[in-house]
Amino acid sequence: MPVPPRPPAIRYNPPPADGESALFLMKTYTAKPGEIQREWFLVDAEGKTLGRLATQIADRLRGKGKPAYTPHVDTGDFVVVVNAEKIAVTGSKLDTKIYYRHSGYPGGLKQRTLREQLERRPTEVIRKAVKGMLPKNKLASAQLTKLKVYAGPDHPHAAQAPKPLELS
Repeated sequence: MPVPPRPPAIRYNPPPADGESALFLMKTYTAKPGEIQREWFLVDAEGKTLGRLATQIADRLRGKGKPAYTPHVDTGDFVVVVNAEKIAVTGSKLDTKIYYRHSGYPGGLKQRTLREQLERRPTEVIRKAVKGMLPKNKLASAQLTKLKVYAGPDHPHAAQAPKPLELS
């Protein structure tokens, strides 16, 4: 029995014109480190929930809201957080959430509750929450350097004229 002829192939993309290769039809924009416009934002943490605040800060540090966002390039903005000591948490996290650190020596594990950490180093609470929401690579450490956290209402970045960041 003879084999029926095969129907012509259907091309969904038009053939390249003017001798161009099909590989160069679609161009994807990639941000270069020198082209990035960075802005400064000011966040007042008073009364804000820790986790919800940290996610929005992490997105701003990564540059996720920008049209030129590129995952492998640091396209984020600077974020200044004030009133870190007045952060809010829900439930009984003040007494049950524990922060660990290790000295590097045997038996050198130290721990503090969230309440103790807010009394001693309130800036570290927000910094660790944001750090946990960034990717685990070298780019994240570069993005984390753009986060400036202060316990009280004063900050030394008035010369950069940070715009207030409205958090949803």
